[in-house]
Amino acid sequence: MANISLVIKCKAAVAWEADSPLVIEEIEVAPPQKNEIRLKVIAASICLSDVYHMYKGKPKDGFPVVMGHEGAGIVESVGPGVTEFKPGDKVIPLYLSQCRDCKFCKNPKTNMCEKDCIR
Repeated sequence: MANISLVIKCKAAVAWEADSPLVIEEIEVAPPQKNEIRLKVIAASICLSDVYHMYKGKPKDGFPVVMGHEGAGIVESVGPGVTEFKPGDKVIPLYLSQCRDCKFCKNPKTNMCEKDCIR
């Protein structure tokens, strides 16, 4: 798991344009930048928010996009400034970021950060 400076290749579900089927293809993933982590995704699914963005809500300049944010993975490498995660940690990616300070982030029943929703 010491690939922090290397571009890696993996398979992904890519939407090249709105209202078109997904294409499973090999992509290149850049090394993590400041405050980013790179995951080895073990399992992922296409959820309703992915489908919505593919067919209804995504602006035309929002393509291509890799779908499948709901899943589980292992931290493959971390970028500068990341202190909370290390390679090998098991994680569940979220669609929205979390501030961990607002009433929603502190609530165990939701992950809809009020600060992220107003950005």
